[in-house]
Amino acid sequence: MARKTRVEFAGAIYHILDRGDRREAIAVDDEDRRSFLATLGEACERTGWRIHAYVLMSNHYHLMLETPEPNLVKGMHWFQATWTIRFNRRWKASGHVLQGRYKAVVVDPEETQYFGILSDYIHLNPARAGIVSAEETLADYAWSSYPAYLRKVRRPEWLLTEVVLGELGMEDSAIGRRQYAKRMEARAQEGRTTEPSAELAQLRRGWCLGGEKFRARILRMLEGKEGKGKAKKATRDADVRRDHAEIEAKRLLDCGLKLLGLEAAELERLPRGDERKLALAALIRSRTTVSNGWTAAALCMGHPSRVTTSLKMPKTHALRRKLEAAFAN
Repeated sequence: MARKTRVEFAGAIYHILDRGDRREAIAVDDEDRRSFLATLGEACERTGWRIHAYVLMSNHYHLMLETPEPNLVKGMHWFQATWTIRFNRRWKASGHVLQGRYKAVVVDPEETQYFGILSDYIHLNPARAGIVSAEETLADYAWSSYPAYLRKVRRPEWLLTEVVLGELGMEDSAIGRRQYAKRMEARAQEGRTTEPSAELAQLRRGWCLGGEKFRARILRMLEGKEGKGKAKKATRDADVRRDHAEIEAKRLLDCGLKLLGLEAAELERLPRGDERKLALAALIRSRTTVSNGWTAAALCMGHPSRVTTSLKMPKTHALRRKLEAAFAN
């Protein structure tokens, strides 16, 4: 039977899971685990990926992975092949390290509930597996992104915490991190005594995590029904739409800067995560179809993933409402 085509699109979010071949170890000791995460970091540098949550267990791993560009397949091939070579070289072994085909559940990036559900599922893995006992804390397990959520220093550049925390109504501050730790420790205790939620059951069984419209869109993509038409006409229409979108985005940007009392020249000097930049990015994304790369470059925001982040940052809500109200008049 032919394998199903992977779904790839700019800004896609995936739950990635793979296990060791014959369920054997994919990382034997801490040196392996550090090397595995370093390899993941290299993959992110090569592809522009952002990781919202991860956990490395003895014989499998989970990622909550964002692809600002549609490059899941190419990036995963490099990542898993490179880890196999490094693992086998160290242990003087040969053959497969990871089993079969990795699982990739595509997640609706526009919904406001799935980031929390998926990050919980990943971060609670050591507790569910009994590796973290009831007397320990989740932060005692070093090989997940959870400990990095509780500190701001020494985080990998490719790990993005703002979206998950923002979705839960928390900020990446000392208070917000304490709130998150308290919440997660309570979830860990619950997970040892209660059955999985319906959402977690769907995550384990399914191929897509999202509403009916999102699933319908993904099915159309799998069936090749999105984007069909004559190549020349499709290319010409796409160019027209892109030109129109960029003209509108530039208009919104200029007007937004004026409303905020900013000059375009100031953008380069402001922090990449400045709330005014985030509010403008959210406005442009909600009202145009320009790429995240265009918006990030125009606002001097660095990586395009910050544009996605801007939609879920609580600190920008008031500013976004002000901008939306001004453009509604």
